[in-house]
Amino acid sequence: MNVIVDQDICIGCGTCEEICPAVFHLDEMIGKAQVIDADACEFVGCCEAAEENCPVEAITLENE
Repeated sequence: MNVIVDQDICIGCGTCEEICPAVFHLDEMIGKAQVIDADACEFVGCCEAAEENCPVEAITLENE
């Protein structure tokens, strides 16, 4: 699965990291979410919830 965080839209609220810390990390230097392990989506099952709960719809999931 390809996981994309649109850096132009992300507001750095941290919701994705709270829901799915194996995949997302809030980079304090830039104040935006980063994908740290997209492959983990296959195993942890929380990427869809992170995408659905992003308040600005900055997360996109694409099947490869």
